[in-house]
Amino acid sequence: MQIIFHGQSCFEFHNEGHQLIIDPFLRGNSLAKAKPEEIEAKWILLTHGHGDHLGDTIEIAKRNKATVIAPFELATWISWQGVDVHPLHIGGACSFDFGRVKLTQAFHGSAHIDEEKKEIVYTGMPAGILLTLGEKTIYHAGDTGLFSDMKLIGLQNDIELALLPIGDNFTMGPEDALLAAEWVGAKRVIPMHYNTFPLIEQNAEDFVQQLKGKKINGMVVKPGESIQL
Repeated sequence: MQIIFHGQSCFEFHNEGHQLIIDPFLRGNSLAKAKPEEIEAKWILLTHGHGDHLGDTIEIAKRNKATVIAPFELATWISWQGVDVHPLHIGGACSFDFGRVKLTQAFHGSAHIDEEKKEIVYTGMPAGILLTLGEKTIYHAGDTGLFSDMKLIGLQNDIELALLPIGDNFTMGPEDALLAAEWVGAKRVIPMHYNTFPLIEQNAEDFVQQLKGKKINGMVVKPGESIQL
């Protein structure tokens, strides 16, 4: 399995001929190396409706004739934009030809914000994602603060890789993310949702060193880089 990080919370997955992308925020993402028109994906997974996660979803989905998997209210709004969707909600799971998706809770907000019209459209509860591809499960925490049920997520799932926000201000900061990493119990942790904007600047290398101090295998993946899992 190949995983490409595009900055913020955007990860692209290539596994057994299937191509997926989570939270495809590329245009307007100062760290992204890829452009929306370069993304080839048949499945788009979304954690919530904020612009730095919804991002270029509609453009990518229409060009690729992709299906968007998202929390119900967000999926409904996206369907009104002429895109195929599969709605899920927290605690619910569904199997697809590429693998299995289950949504977890996340403590955050979720809305589509139109700055020109000064309108905010509520897009339901935010979520995290448990993505199982083959025999491996990846936990994408979405935008969230620390919550104790992360212990249950770790107990109920054999998590190969956890993708955890560390940016602070809008999500967990590094200190809480360290505790989240312990509770989730993943074999490997990659930090996300940092350095895209001044308010969420963090030292990811320092975070990974602190993970190692807790005997947790962490790694920094720079935008545009990929790993094999």
